[in-house]
Amino acid sequence: MVYYIRRAVIALTFISTVVFLLWLLPQLIKPVAPDADERQRDEQWVNSSPYWVDRQACRWLGLCGIQHIKWDAPALPVDGGDNGGDLKMELMKLFAIGLSTGLRFGKEGVASWETASVDGKDKFGTTTAKIMNEVPDYVLAHAPLVHLYSGENFWPSDIAEHVQHMRPFEDGELVNVTKPVDLLNLGRLNAEKDTIFLSSADNVESRPEWLHNRVGKPVPFDDDDDEDDGEAGGDDDDQDGWRDRKRPSDGTTWWDADKEHPPNRIADPRRKTGRPRRPVEKRDGQRPIVGSFDTMNAKKEDAKKHNKSGYSDGPAVLVLVDKGAGIVDAFWFFFYSYNLGQTVLNIRFGNHVGDWEHCMVRFENGSPRAMFLSEHAGGQAYAWQALEKRLPKGGGPARPVIYSAVGSHAMYASPGMHPYVLPFKMLKDITDKGPLWDPALNNYAFWYDYEVDRDEAARDPPPLERTSLVPAAKNPDLPTSWFHFEGYWGDDTYPLSDQRQWRLFGEYHYTTGPLGPKFKNLERKHVCQMEKCRLLYSIEDGKKATWYS
Repeated sequence: MVYYIRRAVIALTFISTVVFLLWLLPQLIKPVAPDADERQRDEQWVNSSPYWVDRQACRWLGLCGIQHIKWDAPALPVDGGDNGGDLKMELMKLFAIGLSTGLRFGKEGVASWETASVDGKDKFGTTTAKIMNEVPDYVLAHAPLVHLYSGENFWPSDIAEHVQHMRPFEDGELVNVTKPVDLLNLGRLNAEKDTIFLSSADNVESRPEWLHNRVGKPVPFDDDDDEDDGEAGGDDDDQDGWRDRKRPSDGTTWWDADKEHPPNRIADPRRKTGRPRRPVEKRDGQRPIVGSFDTMNAKKEDAKKHNKSGYSDGPAVLVLVDKGAGIVDAFWFFFYSYNLGQTVLNIRFGNHVGDWEHCMVRFENGSPRAMFLSEHAGGQAYAWQALEKRLPKGGGPARPVIYSAVGSHAMYASPGMHPYVLPFKMLKDITDKGPLWDPALNNYAFWYDYEVDRDEAARDPPPLERTSLVPAAKNPDLPTSWFHFEGYWGDDTYPLSDQRQWRLFGEYHYTTGPLGPKFKNLERKHVCQMEKCRLLYSIEDGKKATWYS
């Protein structure tokens, strides 16, 4: 009898320990604890399952929708063929660095800065008085070059095209709009009572072509080869391991600056910031429909004629923010219509429609000081001298080279594997020297004034048409309503009842789409998106540190 009691106690202890660990694991791997609203939404999500056993397994064991688990291929077979063998070479395998879809791919492969419309009535009848500003030469001269992954399946996309395939949903119901949403009217959806999700009109698992946007693959550089013709970044005087310097020592406080907190230095007030102004000429009669799809396509076709190395049909979005006292932040936003999550034990997590990634270069009086690279919900900041550089063939300053991870498009300073969140390198991003994208060749450029935006938001009610974002002089007719859209650029998290959805240990197969660029803390004082900011002085430092630790 004692023998059986002992066995029962051991079994019960083992089961209790397993249950406790399954409950504890999601708490440990989440960098940010959920708030009360998130917990309430989670309870509603769990209750969406029609099965009692599924709901209890989800609550107590963290095993949600396990009956739905299936292989989630990055791309469907081409021309009806079987590409299953190639798919096995995708990143979810530990040594899977290579092609994954059977498509044809060529061989492409401290200082004070640190804390820093036309006059008349537009088509909506709103009176505006806007001054267009040029994009400073130094911003383009120091623009990043982005290595996309050689086996990528979801290439840079055009936001103007993306929204053509989306439908606005509120509380799971289609919003009744008088005409399809586009970049001209997207911000007007803010007038709805609840949060809006731009949901795909297609089942994403059918892999419609617009989701891949294969035409967005960059034109190969003429000199693409295996040799590294750039300059390796790094700090030669720091060979003794990782360093956590809080302040550079070049005479100013650029790392902690904004309009209310200018850099701490003695400066010539006559020195210009490289932001020349020119008034926009008034036009007779009614303005053309600004930023129309036809206008954007015409500009892209004109750019393509040059067939420049690194050109992509997917335009980047450049948002310039003047922080005052010579500090200018240049935000380069990269949009993809789909984020393909990574895999753990051959099970994929983290898919979502719409994907906004960005890097930011902080300038002080026209000189680059540092760059921030977005990575999932956070990212890392590097001193300018630490980054890998590439010298332009035609001369000019060396440009930073950064790397976009396959599927997730998270930004890193080096190629290779980048584990995150889970232990034992179970969950990882992978980057390599794939096609090199030059976003300076094709972009929508704007100036953003966060003080004007703050004032407009404080009005009761806030104006539907904001004036805080102004197109740069090179593209004066671009729309701005899309920037102020407060909803999500992709589907809401699919419910547990959806056959495409599962969640294991707190990680979802399909997550919520992202918010737009306006909500990436553009008014930040620090270089980092988060308040906690550590400036790294070598690429090796970035490999040893994580933004959430």
